[in-house]
Amino acid sequence: MINDIKKQSEQKMKKSMEALGHAFAKIRTGRANPAILESVMVSYYGTDTPLTQIANVVVEDARTLSVTPWEKNMVPQIEKAILKSDLGLNPSTAGTVIRVPMPALTEETRKELVKTARGEAENTRVAIRNLRRDANADIKTLLKDKEISEDEEKRGLDDIQKLTDKYIAEVDRVLAEKEKDLMAV
Repeated sequence: MINDIKKQSEQKMKKSMEALGHAFAKIRTGRANPAILESVMVSYYGTDTPLTQIANVVVEDARTLSVTPWEKNMVPQIEKAILKSDLGLNPSTAGTVIRVPMPALTEETRKELVKTARGEAENTRVAIRNLRRDANADIKTLLKDKEISEDEEKRGLDDIQKLTDKYIAEVDRVLAEKEKDLMAV
């Protein structure tokens, strides 16, 4: 029973870490990364569609993304969608290829992005702590229902705490990596 609670908690904590990874991928650095454009929605025959479903997005060089639509007539809509997105990018069209240069980050922008990254990391820490709280409550319920002994409860709570500490440390490590990445000129 306690093992089930631990496994379930660990799976949820892993999902929290994955969510953090996705959130960090959307925070742009000075380098080109196709994940930046994943959130861009394009009007595709009246339906908002993710850019990645109607075009090929590749890294052309360290600071440029290349967007190649699968339908040539979609070029203007894609360009508008990238401009409208709150990413601060200015695409330029060359025939059927849209090039999206990544502007150099100013010191102020870098600090703002670091703040955003720290906020995302803190949200993940809170989520992990909430998972710990839920797991601990489940273990205490088992004790109250006399399904486990007090020793098993103590061991279970300790295991959940170790799991929590492990994932919090992982969040801190990933955040430090992202901050270093953002502050690199």
